[in-house]
Amino acid sequence: MKPSLPIAAAAVAAALAGCMKDELPVPRQPRGGAVECVARVGIDYDRQLWFDLGTYSVVATNSKMDWDLAFECGPDGWQVRLNASRLMRAHRSSVPLDQPADSAGFGNTWTVDVPNGSTDSLAFGDWRAEQPVFLVDMGYNTEGLPMGLRKVQVTAVDAAGFQFAVADLSGANVHHYGVQKDPQRAYAHFSISSGSTVQIAPPLGTYDMVFTQYTEQFRPPDPYQAYLVTGVVNGFSGARVAMVTGNFTEVSLNDTIAHPFRVAQDAIGYNWKVYSFETGLYEVFSNKVYIVQDREGYFFKLHFTDYYDEQGLRGSPRFEVVPL
Repeated sequence: MKPSLPIAAAAVAAALAGCMKDELPVPRQPRGGAVECVARVGIDYDRQLWFDLGTYSVVATNSKMDWDLAFECGPDGWQVRLNASRLMRAHRSSVPLDQPADSAGFGNTWTVDVPNGSTDSLAFGDWRAEQPVFLVDMGYNTEGLPMGLRKVQVTAVDAAGFQFAVADLSGANVHHYGVQKDPQRAYAHFSISSGSTVQIAPPLGTYDMVFTQYTEQFRPPDPYQAYLVTGVVNGFSGARVAMVTGNFTEVSLNDTIAHPFRVAQDAIGYNWKVYSFETGLYEVFSNKVYIVQDREGYFFKLHFTDYYDEQGLRGSPRFEVVPL
C-alpha cells in the first residue's frame, strides 16, 4: 500500500470522495494467537473509526463531514483544531469579522494543523492574546468539491467552555456560539453547518486509535505541500506507540528498549503501506510492527496485513493484534 504521494491538494481531494454506508468494521476470530481485525473506512475514505484494542472493536463511527472544529476539553484547554480529514486550513486575517474579505494573494500563508498533534503548530495558533479573525477554508466534501470559505473568531475560553463567532466571507450572517467542555472527552466537536455541538469522539479510555484520512504536510519544498493521506492517528487517546521492524511473531515488549515509545498523534500514521505503480495496488509492509500502550497501561502489538476487502476494494485496512 502506498503512502499518498504529494500531488495537488484539489486533485487528491477530488479522488477521495464518497463512502460505502453499509460497511461496518468488525473484528474477526482469533487466528494463530492473534486477533484479525478490519477497519472499513470505505473506498473513498469518508469514515472515521474509533478503535479499542482491548476489545478488538470499533466503539464509534462518524462521517468526516459531521464536524468542522474541535475544542480542547481539559480545564486549562484552549486549543482549537480544524477537521484535518477534509484538508481544512486557515489564514490569519486583518479584516474584522463583520467586514468583507477575499482570499486573493494569500499564496503560502495558509496553515494547517500539523499531523503530529503538536500544540505549537496549530492553524489557529495560540489565539488567546489577540483573538484574531481567521479565514477558514472548509476543505472538500465527499464528492471532492470545495466547501468554500468562512470567517471564524474565537473570543473566550475558561474551564467551562469556549465562545466564538462565525460569518460568511462577505462579513454577513454573523453567528455567535458557545461550546461546553466535556470532562469525559479530549475534544468537543462542532458543526458550523448545523450550528451545534456534535458528539464525535467517544469517552477517553474507551478507544486507542482512529482510522481516518488526515492532512499531511511536507517541507521542503517551499511553499509547503499539504494533502490527504489515509492511516491511523491516536485521536488524543493517551496511547503511546513504538515501531519495530521485524517478524511479527517474534516482536516482544523488550524491543521497546531500542525502539522507545512516541506520543505523536501520527506515530502509526500512513506509511505502513506503499502504492505500486507497477501493479496499481497498495502494498502493506507487514514487517512494520507497532507496540501500543493504552491509557490503562496495557500493551498490544499489531501489524497490517492488507488494505482491500473481500471484493478487492481499497479502504479496508486489515491488521492483527496480540496483547503483550
